[in-house]
Amino acid sequence: MTRISLNGDATTGEFTRRDFLGGAAAAGLILAISLPPRARAAAAETSELNAWLRIAPDDTITFIVDRSEMGQGVYTALPMLIAEELEVRLDAVRIVAAPVGDAYFNPGNGGQVTGTSNSVQDAWVKLRTAGAQARMMLVAAAAARWGVDAGACVARDGVITSPAGATLRYGDVAAQAARLPVPQRVVLKTPRQFALVGRSVARTDTPAKVDGRARYGIDVRLPGMLYAAYAQSPVLGGWPETVESGAAAKMPGVHAVLTTDRGVVVVADHFWQALKARDALAVIWNPGANANLDNQAIGAMLRRAAAAGPGLSARADGDADRALHAAARTVNAVYTLPLLAHATMEPMNCTADVRADGCDLYVGTQAQQVAQATAAAAAGMPADQVRVHTMLLGGGFGRRLDVDFIPAAVIASRAVGRPVQVIWTREDDMMHDTFRPPALEEISGGFDADGRLIAWKLHIVSPSITARMFPPVVGVDASVIEAAVNLPYEIPNVAVSYSRQEVGIDVGYMRSVSHAINCFVIESFIDELAAAAGRGPYEFRVGMLGNKPRHLRVLKEAARLAGWGSPAPNRHQGIALMEGYATHLAQIAEISFEDGALRVHRIVCVVDCGQMVNPKIVESQIEGGIVFGLSAALWGDITIDRGVVRQKNFDGYRVLRANEMPQIEVHLLASDAAPGGIGEVAVPLVAPAICNAVFAATGSRLRTLPIGAFKPASA
Repeated sequence: MTRISLNGDATTGEFTRRDFLGGAAAAGLILAISLPPRARAAAAETSELNAWLRIAPDDTITFIVDRSEMGQGVYTALPMLIAEELEVRLDAVRIVAAPVGDAYFNPGNGGQVTGTSNSVQDAWVKLRTAGAQARMMLVAAAAARWGVDAGACVARDGVITSPAGATLRYGDVAAQAARLPVPQRVVLKTPRQFALVGRSVARTDTPAKVDGRARYGIDVRLPGMLYAAYAQSPVLGGWPETVESGAAAKMPGVHAVLTTDRGVVVVADHFWQALKARDALAVIWNPGANANLDNQAIGAMLRRAAAAGPGLSARADGDADRALHAAARTVNAVYTLPLLAHATMEPMNCTADVRADGCDLYVGTQAQQVAQATAAAAAGMPADQVRVHTMLLGGGFGRRLDVDFIPAAVIASRAVGRPVQVIWTREDDMMHDTFRPPALEEISGGFDADGRLIAWKLHIVSPSITARMFPPVVGVDASVIEAAVNLPYEIPNVAVSYSRQEVGIDVGYMRSVSHAINCFVIESFIDELAAAAGRGPYEFRVGMLGNKPRHLRVLKEAARLAGWGSPAPNRHQGIALMEGYATHLAQIAEISFEDGALRVHRIVCVVDCGQMVNPKIVESQIEGGIVFGLSAALWGDITIDRGVVRQKNFDGYRVLRANEMPQIEVHLLASDAAPGGIGEVAVPLVAPAICNAVFAATGSRLRTLPIGAFKPASA
């Protein structure tokens, strides 16, 4: 077989974990944290070795990356951590995507998962330690060859120098170093000693993406590969009742028509043939329970759940109910948020090659072990016989944490005995997404006689993503209350509660998950409370952040840089603040109404994300998050009519257009704190900052998204 490598080259033969640990270990150095039991025997002669780093005799350095690259820059940032302590140039490090293995299992994520913006947070110490251990072993091996003290030797740029000036390349001593024990006491560099970390280095994956060498899941090509299109019920949750496939099966190039429990797979020589044959199917679909489902019905479910009671407590400081009852003045509001589609640029796809001895899965996934287990179930074989080859992801945003696009490829390959690539069309992808859940949030605030905010009560009603993906969930789903429970403001009585209400369709994690939902509510309502107290939104926030220096710092810096209170003529400003993924940031939006239409002119974002590996990547991720948040705030809305999603492509599900792009200014603050996440954190503040600016311009409170079509009453 031919395996497609990440840099676009084809290499003959299968690259397995056993090959890496066994064959390579004899010739070089492999270093990592742990070793899966099934690979220990193969690597026994290399002492206690693991799966992060390989240094070959020809000085080739291979770093095994356990995170999926979906545009967030881990194929640059994570190697920088290794290269810093290993004392090599970044361009000397070759990247290979990790196979499924115990060494890459992250207990904090529940497995081998790329999500929650924690790639750098998780790797910050772990990978630097691995690099430092490898360097120490290489130096020790060189020192032993020279008969000198290892402490007197210096390693730099992949070369070890003795006190007398003799030199050895890393590759010269890699095999000897592999036989040494892994150092347990390691002194890592201080930030002052960093030569690479903290610098804005160009991304290493950019050239291949520009010139076309980069290979995404949809680019996989295997010898003898066939293509498949997948027919699914128009009604979400439906299934095929009867299938008449005679006409489709007779069409040119068609190899098989296969009925699954949820759809019909058509396999052909080329994808266009498979697609046309799919159109020729005569399927009677059973709509299931969603035949009458629409947005109004979903809204009614959420309202009934909200009226049924306060739900489960997620945070309780003081006695919010008593404080509200005794308050001199109360403010109440209800906010609602719609279903959203991920709309990744690369639609869902998967290539499977099922044989008697196992299955090779070529897929862009954020959850390798879940993908492996799903493929194994579809193939009818043990999970350890499924090899997952992680391709570049053309957008993830949480959508590729799901694995609903994998079984059809495995089933088809198993049936025809050849590799099969299943591709979802844009319409398939849009209409059968695992959507961001809708939400209804009731919120109240109370002031005492002196105008001090003394009570805050938030009730969240929403489906649970985690209950579907990682059952069982008992009590409050942590992914629903993000941003709500770490409210930064000093309020003596705080209550946050959650009522779970399923709505009949699959919902999934989306970039920033519930931070975006809850931050919209919290930061919009803070503005409502500021207005009720007769205070400015900036001053009102500052007055409640006395014990939150990092929050206060980003807020004050954002106000200074944006010229808070002095916008351009005929423009208006709105502000929002949040801590999420251990990152603190504030955004100020500047808007106007041109011919009655909302126009966002400028967004200033100040970020304290702790220590940064690559500031340029941080900046680009913040910018990308803002654009993502703009699309959602202005236009994002999935509508369902009798169980059918009405948005089928980008003509119906709008994303931000070039002429709508505001000026974005990102300011990164220096910090000695541990690294925070950046991939998702800029998304949530966009909607409340804009809505607060709309209030400043029009006096209208916008409590429902999207807002792109909003027109002030005077327009």
